[in-house]
Amino acid sequence: MDLFSKEILKELLPVEKEVVPLVGARRPKDAPPHADHWSPAILLERAAYLRKLAKHSDGSASETLKEYPQHSTMLLFRGRDGVAELHENFADLFVVLDGRATLVTGGTVVGPETIGPGEIRGASIEGGTRQEMRAGDVAHVPAGVPHQMLVPGDKTFTAFVVKIRENPQGAR
Repeated sequence: MDLFSKEILKELLPVEKEVVPLVGARRPKDAPPHADHWSPAILLERAAYLRKLAKHSDGSASETLKEYPQHSTMLLFRGRDGVAELHENFADLFVVLDGRATLVTGGTVVGPETIGPGEIRGASIEGGTRQEMRAGDVAHVPAGVPHQMLVPGDKTFTAFVVKIRENPQGAR
């Protein structure tokens, strides 16, 4: 945890309260397989923490809950529009927990910039399709498809996200 996050935690949590990671301690390699489970109440409680972090940063915050061999899970909070994104090797599966946003998909990323292997960001999407997202909705964005979350006015958006490894477009 970086110094900035620790300072925020000091302000937000009572001194005697210890911050416990959402995901339990590492299991030994020879431990039998188990199922991971996060209830909506636990996720929304953790999202309240992300909301506080977002107020002290750029208006959004997320955390990876767990990484698996071919996918990972994360929690996302937005209090503002996100940038346009394109993941060449990962699909995003959004499960909306709270709030609302407009998901823009397809079209072209405006001002694309490669920020890492297979990861492109931009200012917005031109010519995409818009879909309103509300609590309970689920959306799948395949790898290689530009997408952006727009959060209206003073609204917020919280989602459980599964990032799924897919073959790059055109690869066999």
